[in-house]
Amino acid sequence: LVSVLSSAIIVYRLPWTWKCSKLLMKFIHAGLNTIAMILAIVSMVAVFEFHNARNIPNMYSLHSWIGLTAVIFYSLQLFLGFAVFLLPFAPVPLRAALMPIHVYSGLTIFATVIATALMGITEKLIFSLKTPAYSASPPEATFVNCLGLLLVIFGVLILWMASRSHWKRPPEENAKVLRPIGETPEGTEAESTMTDGSNADRSDLRINSEAARKQNLKLDEAGQRSTM
Repeated sequence: LVSVLSSAIIVYRLPWTWKCSKLLMKFIHAGLNTIAMILAIVSMVAVFEFHNARNIPNMYSLHSWIGLTAVIFYSLQLFLGFAVFLLPFAPVPLRAALMPIHVYSGLTIFATVIATALMGITEKLIFSLKTPAYSASPPEATFVNCLGLLLVIFGVLILWMASRSHWKRPPEENAKVLRPIGETPEGTEAESTMTDGSNADRSDLRINSEAARKQNLKLDEAGQRSTM
């Protein structure tokens, strides 16, 4: 969950993906999140089955409480992401209003997952290391403590990348993707070839072209920062 979710978060932030279609990047972002969700569900089923087979109580530790909370909110985040940002039915004002919530809730869930992993490995060490005990700092304890530090550093780097404005997907690239088929930066092909139409027709077409460009800019603002 940590590795796949982090990949889904920064998929828009990688410069070599900025030349790709925005729709393609949306599908990659949604696909990575779906894979992470499936793996999280499989792991939770395995944990409950293991506890039941060994007669270990379920959901008694803070690790389990926060972990289950993270999975529940992650499933809601994934569902709303599909419904609002991937499917083409949600209106632009709704996307624009929900985008900040979508971004920061995704980063919060990622930070919660990191915290859950840290509590989990600490809990495992305390229960597993008996001779020598965890307090004696055996090699296993040192190794897992270093792993925990690497998880913290990794989480900080992902959050830093996701919060830097210069790592955002450039809006001009999105504008090209979102521009209607056949439209050029100076206007539509239809407008440029209308040499025998009336002045009123030309004016109407220019107004329509300007409205389309404004609509594209709204779509770009609503979708350029998605991290799910």
